[in-house]
Amino acid sequence: MSRAAKSGARKKASAPAAKKPKPWTDAEVREAFERFRKANPEPKGELEHLNPFTLLVAVVLSAQATDAGVNRATRSLFLVADTPQKMLALGEEKLRDYIKTVGLYRTKARNVIALSEKLIREFGGEVPRTRPEIESLPGAGRKTANVVLNMAFGERTMAVDTHVFRVGNRTGLAPGKTPLEVELGLERVIPSEFMLHAHHWLILHGRYTCLARQPRCAVCLINDLCRWPEKTI
Repeated sequence: MSRAAKSGARKKASAPAAKKPKPWTDAEVREAFERFRKANPEPKGELEHLNPFTLLVAVVLSAQATDAGVNRATRSLFLVADTPQKMLALGEEKLRDYIKTVGLYRTKARNVIALSEKLIREFGGEVPRTRPEIESLPGAGRKTANVVLNMAFGERTMAVDTHVFRVGNRTGLAPGKTPLEVELGLERVIPSEFMLHAHHWLILHGRYTCLARQPRCAVCLINDLCRWPEKTI
């Protein structure tokens, strides 16, 4: 190794580690969610649906797609197929025609038909009410299960999408390298009384305020609590 390389290596080794943001206090977390609740007492998910089955289908279709794009496709679809039985009767080929504007529509059509078959075969045509059972359905993962459990059955679950993942990390509220780490971190710090609506508040905050590019820090409800060193206020 050259003298210059050795010097660079020594400097790199001795460089101070990036300073971790100070964790939020319990009082700060409560204050943040009090503000979210005051601004939007009854937040709603933006995926349009008619029942637990159509919600499940919409969430499966929403992977790597926007809620608005999914809604445009499902408005007409759910008029003709709002149960597993009707979805099977529609068939995969016709289903593809309804959802062809949604990304990965061929794979998603195959999964929706397969999950409809499994719902009928194993669950009496009803969407199950436990996370493992929902996760066993084709095309459904942990996030899908958490959304369905929360929105269809009123469970206090935390669904971590790209927006929630960004907000949890950027604000320092629940930093984590994976969605599961962020989910478990949020569940640890958010008081139970806020958990029913927490994932909606965080999704909406990430979608409309804490944007991936050019976050709107000046109008952020929690900008004084946020730990992000680059906030623009």
